[in-house]
Amino acid sequence: MNQQHPQFRRTIDLDTRLVRAGAVLTAAGAVVAGVGMAIGAFAVFTAGRRMIRDMDVPPSQQAAVKWQQAKEASRAGMRAWQSAAEAQNGSLAR
Repeated sequence: MNQQHPQFRRTIDLDTRLVRAGAVLTAAGAVVAGVGMAIGAFAVFTAGRRMIRDMDVPPSQQAAVKWQQAKEASRAGMRAWQSAAEAQNGSLAR
């Protein structure tokens, strides 16, 4: 029962020049994409700074005004709720 099977070895025959060329092109493409993203980010950042500089009211002051308005609205709502609750309790006591 001693059978000898021929062993097949499969090897991949790669052209290393093509692999290297692909790696170089991929790296070059990554560099070009990175430079493009940097230029785009710079343009967006510059436009944002220009927009903020040209505003009549700075964003920090707008935020302070909106925060004050929200606090006043909250107080008004709380007072209305308390007065409604007091009115309802007064009508139930009668």
